[in-house]
Amino acid sequence: MHSAGSPEWVIREDASHPVLLALCLRQLIGVRSPDELPHLRGIPLRVNDRSAEAQDTLESQWSTYWDLTVEPTAHPSPVPLELIDDFASLIALPVEGFDELRRAIAPHASEALALSQSMQARYARVATAKPGTSYRGYASAIAEHERQVGRRAHSFELNVQVLPLTQRGVWWIGALTVAVTDGLRQDVAAFDAAIHPIIAELA
Repeated sequence: MHSAGSPEWVIREDASHPVLLALCLRQLIGVRSPDELPHLRGIPLRVNDRSAEAQDTLESQWSTYWDLTVEPTAHPSPVPLELIDDFASLIALPVEGFDELRRAIAPHASEALALSQSMQARYARVATAKPGTSYRGYASAIAEHERQVGRRAHSFELNVQVLPLTQRGVWWIGALTVAVTDGLRQDVAAFDAAIHPIIAELA
């Protein structure tokens, strides 16, 4: 929202294809990180026979890839990035130190792309069916916050990823990014209550 001489807030809502792809791969290769974020619906849990050391290495590399995907400008790579074959230009990894992750995700390219494309298309259909709903939901929460604190909201930015997660809720997944369950996002009253603490923290 922009008005002359007043604070400004910018909220970007999406179901980013790269984020969905990363989360599909997280389950397909058996990564836990980030521990607090629920799994996506519709992907059976996979078991693996890696050693603890191999699992730790993969978790570390995937966590860096996750940070680069969620907030790339906040996590610049110290080495150049390269696109990974078979992932439709949606994955770029540092050229050094990610061999284990490359090998782990390679066999799952087709499945992960198909799953993430379907999830992204589902979000797009819902968002297109209700134009303007996204803006009104956040504007209402910000207006309520302003009433409670007795002042205008401070300027802030927030990115919201609407994801088909197995649990209902809101989770911080970056410094300026939260994930919200798609079902919760579509429940106007519940979403307003859930997003208010996030707005209060930022505004």
